[in-house]
Amino acid sequence: MAPLKAVAVLAGSVGVSGVLHFSQNLPHEHTTIVGQVRGLKPGLHGFHVHALGDTTNGCLSTGAHFNPFIKEHGAPEDENRHAGDLGNIVAGEDGIAEISIADTHIPLMGPNSILGRAVVVHADPDDLGKGGHELSKSTGNAGGRLACGVIGLQAAI
Repeated sequence: MAPLKAVAVLAGSVGVSGVLHFSQNLPHEHTTIVGQVRGLKPGLHGFHVHALGDTTNGCLSTGAHFNPFIKEHGAPEDENRHAGDLGNIVAGEDGIAEISIADTHIPLMGPNSILGRAVVVHADPDDLGKGGHELSKSTGNAGGRLACGVIGLQAAI
């Protein structure tokens, strides 16, 4: 069976952009995300899959973090986490974040597929639910939404 592939083209109102490629070989196997985000301030930025693929009001209309099992916000390695909690990406001094993530909570196939949902890059670091802020357990206090893109099936090339 050939891997299922998806792509998200990120755009934002502050010059942040990027392309992310998603791949999953078999059901119940991890999904990989590789790509690049440009135009970021250097440092950590929260990185999440949000519940909706609706960008009619920019990134604000993508809804909350993808959370099919109704858990608290956490780090990617935590048992208690939203499925869409992917932690932080790191932008270098050049404003570019190189992304390479493998995660078992964001399948491209099955009832909890992330296809048609959105990936969002946030302005601030995700505190991974451990910051003690009132938003820590829901959003990781990751700040505004800089860029987003709908995760869609990719054509076989």
